[in-house]
Amino acid sequence: MTLQLKKSGQYTYMYALKSFRKEDGRCTSKIVKSFGAIEKLRETMDEDPVEWARRKVEEMTLEEKEAKEEINFSLKPSMLIQKGEQRSYNGGYLFLQKIYYELGLDYICKKIAKKHKLLKYDLNSILSMLIYTRILYPGSKRSSLEDAGKFFEQPECALEQVYRALSLLAEEFNEIQADVYKRSLKLGKRNTQVVYYDLTNYFFEHEEERGLVQYGHCKEGRPLPIVQMGLFMDHDGFPLAMCIEPGNKAETSTLKPMEQILKDKFGLSKLVVCTDGGLSSYENRKNDSVGDRSFITVQSLKKLKGNLQEWALDCKGWHVAGSDKEYDISTLNTNEHYETLFYKERWDPTKMSTGETLEQRIIVTFSFKYQEYLAYVRERQVIRAAALLAKGQGATSKRKSPNDAKRFIKAEHCTPDGELAQIESFSLNQEMIDQESRFDGFYALCTDLGDPAPAIIKLNGGRWIIENGFRIMKTDFDARPVYVRKDDRIKAHFLTCFLALLIYKYLEKKVNRGGRHFTTEEIVDTLRSMDFLSIAGEGYVPTYTRTDLTNNLHGSAGFRTDTQIVTKQKMRSIIAQTKKREKDSDEDE
Repeated sequence: MTLQLKKSGQYTYMYALKSFRKEDGRCTSKIVKSFGAIEKLRETMDEDPVEWARRKVEEMTLEEKEAKEEINFSLKPSMLIQKGEQRSYNGGYLFLQKIYYELGLDYICKKIAKKHKLLKYDLNSILSMLIYTRILYPGSKRSSLEDAGKFFEQPECALEQVYRALSLLAEEFNEIQADVYKRSLKLGKRNTQVVYYDLTNYFFEHEEERGLVQYGHCKEGRPLPIVQMGLFMDHDGFPLAMCIEPGNKAETSTLKPMEQILKDKFGLSKLVVCTDGGLSSYENRKNDSVGDRSFITVQSLKKLKGNLQEWALDCKGWHVAGSDKEYDISTLNTNEHYETLFYKERWDPTKMSTGETLEQRIIVTFSFKYQEYLAYVRERQVIRAAALLAKGQGATSKRKSPNDAKRFIKAEHCTPDGELAQIESFSLNQEMIDQESRFDGFYALCTDLGDPAPAIIKLNGGRWIIENGFRIMKTDFDARPVYVRKDDRIKAHFLTCFLALLIYKYLEKKVNRGGRHFTTEEIVDTLRSMDFLSIAGEGYVPTYTRTDLTNNLHGSAGFRTDTQIVTKQKMRSIIAQTKKREKDSDEDE
């Protein structure tokens, strides 16, 4: 290949030109790569653009030559391998590393190191290691350090330095999140007009309360102290911001401070905030109905005032999207309308304890399919409750959650004649079963938006996005149990989980193309399986199976590791390629 310079108007363009012979025997050439105009490159480059382009052409020529040559090596069955020699490496982390650097996390670490000065460890190396191992080999910080030894790039830090780095990351907790959000805009526009917020909790395998770790309502029913994670995700399912709160803190009190952080540090104030019923206090709704904010929240039908509940459950007055017709659902054929979603709506000015009035709109939906589902779930719960009674375990019927089957067991202290009795008797609470069945198929929302009800319903349907984010962190990334004890390190641990989820989501978006959808388990398992056998003096032989997923991974990353052998020079080039990104305007300051 040769470098060609071609004048066009006021600019001189540079091209990598390759000569070849056509089928008819005639010689010709084609442009392999365009490097751009010399005049424009001079404005952004510190070196001579022509020399830079010439060096690139030489590298391309060498790579092409290497790709064509055969590599032969011999192995002797009688010769032992070197003791202590590492022969297997994982290359799956390289696809994560490319996104890590595209998000500028290396530069964020550089800024933090410059701010705190005299760091005796490489913060970027430690943070990247914690993120890659959280996705590929989740475990304790000690195991992360050990597992990172499987990578081509070996960690050069001690465990004590990892813990010190966690404390430093905690100091910059909100700043890191805000910085990575701003840098993510270089990878494409973030859909932050509608955001989702929810909380989950993580347990600790010890009974001692301290700092953030407090006893609270554990969503998994474990009698262990917990911390809470509040998480904002954008409308496309990318993590936006998070907080860590004590396990005994009221969920509703976490939303307002988080929104203030989004405004102050992220520059985000125009938001539609979607939450579930546990976060929908009237104070939060009022806070999200002023300025540029709006809210969509789940409303418990059981908690509605009498007249509103009666209206919501009334069989008359229902609509479907795209039609002005009004329906009476009691007269409809269930099979014909099994998939139909009906809705009704009304405005409900609500007087708050502060004396203010909250203008909100109630939207109620009904579905025969959802009705059947809830009836089935309750039937299974009633069967479990009956089984407990049959085993004589009614006395141990303390509920662990509002949806526990034990809620259908009632205790009585009276004889059939109504006289008080000291001995408790237990039976199915048929009254509660009948009461709950009234709400089968119904679902309610509240909002201050004036958009069409079907659009509001669709936006609320996106709340599965945040539930999926929590599932990935808990199930695939093993974010709990937590192995660190100090508050600052607990916060930093979850910060690395948050960043791991962000990087994974970008990778997921890249590989799920061409009509294919790969699950989290498939993607993570594939990255984990992308091992290479080192051939001394020659290179690395892939030992993984090439699939549609590995093809998509390579296609999205812009490099390939699935050739019969990857030379050492080529692997060094790939590693360098994963660390290339567009520089920030203040990077050289």
